[in-house]
Amino acid sequence: MANKYTPKNILITGAAGFIASHVCNRLVRNYPDYKIVVLDKLDYCSSLKNLDPSRSSPNFKFIKGDIASADLVHFILQTEFIDTIMHFAAQTHVDNSFGNSFEFTKNNIYGTHVLLEACKVTGQIKRFIHVSTDEVYGETDEDAVVGNHEASQLLPTNPYSATKAGAEMLVMAYGRSYGLPVITTRGNNVYGTNQFPEKLIPKFILLAMNGKILPIHGDGSNVRSYLYCEDVAEAFEVILHRGEVGHVYNIGTKKERRVFDVARDICRLFNLDPESQIKFVENRPFNDQRYFLDDQKLKSLGWYERTTWEEGLKKTMEWYVSNPDWWGDVSGALLPHPRMLMLPGIERQFNAPDTSNSGLGSAPVTNKFNQSRMLVPSPKHNIPSQKPSLKFLIYGRTGWIGGLLGKLCEKQGIPFEYGKGRLEQRSQLLDDIQTVKPTHVFNAAGVTGRPNVDWCETHKPETIRTNVVGTLTLADICREHDLLMINYATGCIFEYDATHPLGTGVGFKEEDKPNFTGSFYSKTKAVVEELLREFDNVCTLRVRMPISSDLSNPRNFITKITRYNKVVDISNSMTILDELLPVSIEMAKRNLRGIWNFTNPGVVSHNEILQMYKDYIDPNFNWVNFSLQEQAKVIVAPRSNNELDASKLKNEFPELLSIKDSLIKYVFEPNRKTFAWELSN
Repeated sequence: MANKYTPKNILITGAAGFIASHVCNRLVRNYPDYKIVVLDKLDYCSSLKNLDPSRSSPNFKFIKGDIASADLVHFILQTEFIDTIMHFAAQTHVDNSFGNSFEFTKNNIYGTHVLLEACKVTGQIKRFIHVSTDEVYGETDEDAVVGNHEASQLLPTNPYSATKAGAEMLVMAYGRSYGLPVITTRGNNVYGTNQFPEKLIPKFILLAMNGKILPIHGDGSNVRSYLYCEDVAEAFEVILHRGEVGHVYNIGTKKERRVFDVARDICRLFNLDPESQIKFVENRPFNDQRYFLDDQKLKSLGWYERTTWEEGLKKTMEWYVSNPDWWGDVSGALLPHPRMLMLPGIERQFNAPDTSNSGLGSAPVTNKFNQSRMLVPSPKHNIPSQKPSLKFLIYGRTGWIGGLLGKLCEKQGIPFEYGKGRLEQRSQLLDDIQTVKPTHVFNAAGVTGRPNVDWCETHKPETIRTNVVGTLTLADICREHDLLMINYATGCIFEYDATHPLGTGVGFKEEDKPNFTGSFYSKTKAVVEELLREFDNVCTLRVRMPISSDLSNPRNFITKITRYNKVVDISNSMTILDELLPVSIEMAKRNLRGIWNFTNPGVVSHNEILQMYKDYIDPNFNWVNFSLQEQAKVIVAPRSNNELDASKLKNEFPELLSIKDSLIKYVFEPNRKTFAWELSN
């Protein structure tokens, strides 16, 4: 980490705008020894009112002017003894860039070039912080589990992001050619107070305040990440003081939301029915599906997101309700496809009447531009997908779950390869990663013992080597390569206790600490699960007593208990693999992480399963029960019995069946037909 930098005289361009005003007010408030000079031409999306908290402060000065004026910029740098520039000034609204792209080139590229040249000539700048956007990376693959990092290729897809990428190239060139001390930031979407309502969230809030329709471009499936303005202002404060010259910093969050979900949340704040309040309108010429950033580099400087989505959205809503006339007449900005006249000196003028009372459904939305003279790409759904397909690397080829995963991938058309390396051999795992180049890694390898977990009691070093050392090694290598690892773990690390008694329906949750240490197998699994909590690239799935429709497989829990001489009758949570293994693939696609109780909701007793077996499969089948105390005399290690709370998984996948319903649908019904056919033949 670089030594802390302390500026004296800071020039902030565009500080009467949204993000920069929050940064300016924060610096003026927190650092009275810093002199803050603001240069802003007061374009349509800026307002001096945004700087009201700072205007009476002795360390604040406002200058109205354009960054494209070379003489003015030189004069300010020299007379105000500027040593630091935070360059926010830019045209930023994507919709506008499709209609007035030359104005974006003038402001975003030429204006930046003027600033850089002035810095080179004066030779007094110690920090030049250039504010860019996540959109320069272009569209992120929908299935990507790792965000764009600062060294990712720039692939802008619209005129706005292209001009920002062009400005970045100039900044980088001046840093390398002339030694200008530059830092670049690339940020996710920002929302909060004071934002001009051409942007999604304030636009929808103002429309909802007046009971008007919320227009969504396309089908609303586009995904964005949103940061609250004060968190972003703090990020710039951190980068100003701790950022390293020559570096780029992503300012992002991994908490993504579809545009439709944002609209729905805003409707709920105003007690409006989303079904009737939201309308889908013609999409913009090209609308990136997703932007996703890797924010670890900034976090290493000590910054982290403080404001939750719910808290930030509520604050924003309350501000707009209290300040409905902050921006004056913004009716044109509230149109589904606004087109602003971005001419110097002309503020908030629009070229279309307010038709927002029309409900959007009474007439089609038309583009004001001459379509015969404007080339636009085809709608996105007609463009062949350019994203690379999924590719899974699976460990545990000879195992039951690993084998089933391979068959599922073949059925779904997902390319996959089985890992050749042993989990405890780091170099072999690295070879696998480099050879296969996977998008996801699935770890279904592990030692459970043959024929059961009693084997682990007499093979402890081997159990540790695979279950602990091997799993942690694979997780660490995946972390180094920005890969999500789906880890099939076990729920056999709990036992019924006073807080979670048998028969009460109170299950162990994901955050609960393991309380079962009866078997060495369970001990190793509990240890590795706790250590994996430190890896943010791991999705741990607690599997219990796995069952599949293959009743001939000796590892199937049903197969086991139908072959036992005696059976303990106790209720347990269980995993129906036919239903849940496809869910685990979907979890990887959704970039889900952390610990999950990977069982069907509810419990089922061993006797209930055997009765189903008798009813559906073999009417002549009978069994004998014995007690836990009697069982203990014939096994080496005690067995885990518990109920896991599967509500987290059920909330993510509402269609998930209860354990008894899943047993009937996926195991007994298909096998009844099979066995009936075999008997008839």
